[in-house]
Amino acid sequence: MASTLSSGAVRVATVEHLMSALSGLGVDNVLVGVNAAEIPIMDGSAASFVYLIHSAGIAEQDQPKRFVEVTAPIEVRDGEKYARLEPYFGFRLSFSIDFQHPAIDQTGQKVELDFAQTSFLDEIARARTFGFMRDVDHLRAKGLAQGGSLRNAIVMDDRRILNKGGLRQTNEFAMHKALDAIGDLYLLGRPLLAHYSAYKSGHALNNQLLRALSQQTNAWRERVFDRLSDAPAAWARQWSWQ
Repeated sequence: MASTLSSGAVRVATVEHLMSALSGLGVDNVLVGVNAAEIPIMDGSAASFVYLIHSAGIAEQDQPKRFVEVTAPIEVRDGEKYARLEPYFGFRLSFSIDFQHPAIDQTGQKVELDFAQTSFLDEIARARTFGFMRDVDHLRAKGLAQGGSLRNAIVMDDRRILNKGGLRQTNEFAMHKALDAIGDLYLLGRPLLAHYSAYKSGHALNNQLLRALSQQTNAWRERVFDRLSDAPAAWARQWSWQ
């Protein structure tokens, strides 16, 4: 239910919201210090991390940004669930969810994002994580979500949202899954030039997709741009936000 980085016995869980913020801001060289086994949940979105990254400051370096350009389709499946990458000169996401829950069914369950037009800060960063009361005991038994509450997650029982303030945006459920996917994909270590599409995908399937991509070296190539004018509009727009 989260993405975890590990090296030997060292593990840091729930890195996806921080990674999503780094991706959305175009940060690809960063040192993050942690003193616990899980990244703080903050407000359940990427917005707090965006604020902290801006506060720390973003510096342009004297090396070109290195992209992974997908050159052939690649897909992984788990039953009806799938995650797919296809060639695209930019960064585009198409994500659909289906939780068959009354509160979620009433909202937008599909998002289409193209970073040539989409602002990570304005449209994606504030979408909060969500979960169900029935999962709380399971998470805490694994040592996760120790600070989880209605202040940093959308929480539901079997039929309704329990948060008094409701949703921040009408498609917040689907948008947060897209936010998660952006963070998961950035675990590749470099920004993607690709169209990512998924149905009911989660952290595990996104991880499988990256592993499959890494193993199929004929499905991607490294790409750099010497001039901003040669880069996809998505990344030229992103650099202007900084």
